[in-house]
Amino acid sequence: MALIELKSVVGGYGGAPILNGVDIAIEQSDIGVIVGPNGAGKSTTLKAIFGLLTVTGGSISFDGEEITNAQPDRLVPRGLSFVPQEKNVFTSMSVEENLEMGGFIRRDNLRPTMDWIYDMFPVLREKRKQAAGELSGGQRQMVAMGRALMSKPRLLMLDEPSAGLSPRYVIEILEQIVKINQAGVGILMVEQNARQALAFASRGFVLASGKNRFTGTGPELIADPEVAKSFLGG
Repeated sequence: MALIELKSVVGGYGGAPILNGVDIAIEQSDIGVIVGPNGAGKSTTLKAIFGLLTVTGGSISFDGEEITNAQPDRLVPRGLSFVPQEKNVFTSMSVEENLEMGGFIRRDNLRPTMDWIYDMFPVLREKRKQAAGELSGGQRQMVAMGRALMSKPRLLMLDEPSAGLSPRYVIEILEQIVKINQAGVGILMVEQNARQALAFASRGFVLASGKNRFTGTGPELIADPEVAKSFLGG
């Protein structure tokens, strides 16, 4: 059974819908990558899942339960986490305080999860007392991902995790996403570095004009001449 499943989802922010029938299904073992041109509805799809805009048609289910238009505070305890592209850390708080905020719904000991995140991102252990706003863009992205993982999600959604990062950090962030997935967390992400992200995607979704144009494994999509020509720059 799919961990997250969207069937013919329609929705937007009022006015004409941005999503015009999006279909996505991934399992907990998957890394799902959504690519497509600007304005295709990629980030909107993640926001629709996380209850940040109104879905007016179709359905969204998580682990077999319908969650269409459920509020974020209902979704996080169920095992969903979302890292938006911008404003995704508390800049005046330290790295460690950011991680603690990510575990606010939990009543058990946060330390084992925090240590796991520090092992994954050693630079955060070094800088744990430093204000998140003083970090580089790549380090801040690590804090944002770490904070989202503190709630022990089953699905981690990432909106453009490599946006604005140096090539070194792009590779590092993508490698860590694979490790997070190997630790048992499903991944659904929107990524502008489409070819790099699809290379390790078990499920790839190409959106255009708010609907699916192509669906397949990442390598299948990279190898598809039409996908490469239209969406991956040749």
